[in-house]
Amino acid sequence: MSANPQSAGLVHIRAPKAPATVEGTEIESTVRTILSDVAREGDDAVRRYSMRFDGAAPERFEVSAAEKQAAVDALDPEAREDMEFAIEQVRRFAQAQRDTMLPLEIETLPGLHLGHRIIPIRRVGAYVPGGRYPLLSAPVMTIVPATVAGCAEIVACLPPTAHQAMVAGCHLSGATRIFRIGGAQAIAAMAYGTASVPGVDKIVGPGNAYVNEAKRQVFGPVGIDQLAGPSEIYILADDTGDAATIATDLLAQAEHDVRTRVGLITTSERLAHAVEAQVAEQLATLSTASVAAAAWDSYGEIALVPNEAAMIAYSDQIAAEHLQIHTAAPQELAAKLSSYGSLFIGPKASVVYSDKCCGTNHTLPTMGAGRYTGGLWVGSYLKVATHQWLEDAGVSAVAPHAVRQSAREGLEGHRRAAAIRLEAGWTGRN
Repeated sequence: MSANPQSAGLVHIRAPKAPATVEGTEIESTVRTILSDVAREGDDAVRRYSMRFDGAAPERFEVSAAEKQAAVDALDPEAREDMEFAIEQVRRFAQAQRDTMLPLEIETLPGLHLGHRIIPIRRVGAYVPGGRYPLLSAPVMTIVPATVAGCAEIVACLPPTAHQAMVAGCHLSGATRIFRIGGAQAIAAMAYGTASVPGVDKIVGPGNAYVNEAKRQVFGPVGIDQLAGPSEIYILADDTGDAATIATDLLAQAEHDVRTRVGLITTSERLAHAVEAQVAEQLATLSTASVAAAAWDSYGEIALVPNEAAMIAYSDQIAAEHLQIHTAAPQELAAKLSSYGSLFIGPKASVVYSDKCCGTNHTLPTMGAGRYTGGLWVGSYLKVATHQWLEDAGVSAVAPHAVRQSAREGLEGHRRAAAIRLEAGWTGRN
């Protein structure tokens, strides 16, 4: 066991062997070349990189209406039912969130009217990863909130090798156009536009290291949702926690990727050792153990803390993407936490429900970003844009202050623009 100097009283029963992953300069350089080539050559570069990285480049990138329908028709009834259940749950929650966002009009002084409007982003691009497995929930999470927000166009890109069911998911979720383009070349196509792919205003959705780096490099001319690192789960537990359930939840997330960060923060030394034993036992029968065991070996963490206050402090420092609470009073502890991607309160709330279908979005901040931002939501597809208008009384109240402040700053043009509205007769005009 090793002491952690960053948290008083914290002792590691199991410490992660590897630090949080940071992408290297090789990926940065490769992506920069891809973006430059796509910006310059358009579809030709997209096709070349699709062959290089995916081993496939369809003659026509865009999925036709007939192909979309064929993909939907190919779904077995149960798979379609599950997908439509997830779509409806995500839509309900996104609509409830949207209903909390209201336009504003207020008269802060007589004749001074301020306000804001809630405006949908016109055209968004959703990157839908192929991944190690066909992640059928991925298009639901990125596309459905855009439909609720009212985006006029929703462009979806997914690797040419992606399972046909992923095309069906994009279509049923509400994508207006779907393209079989993956990787950094998809991000470039959506950012810059090509003869086939329209340029978008904002790009959302997770992907591999190359996709993540491409989003970082195109940010500015287009918006992005966030930069996603490897997946994360941490569980907060006291002596009431069930070791088998906790180990199951840790491994469920660990099977995503060999770089997944998985951890337990507990006040119970008994539980800490029991969970470690359970993880080893369950890995012996887990079909995805080659991935989950690698993640656990490199990034698995069990931290023993002296009390609830230390648990909260260490949890807020980590700001885990997924944070579960397995304590005697989970609602009370939840109210004291402030840094996480999404919170799962009580042992019945598993990350897998949010990952797949319960309604909250599974595209969440990682690598500590939960300290300053939340995850993807309907508001990610909306702009809160302010406006103002003044009557004579408003000009009389505001202009003198603006005139004097502009003069102090030496900005004569500003002073004149403020002063002209006080001149005799001007304020009487419309």
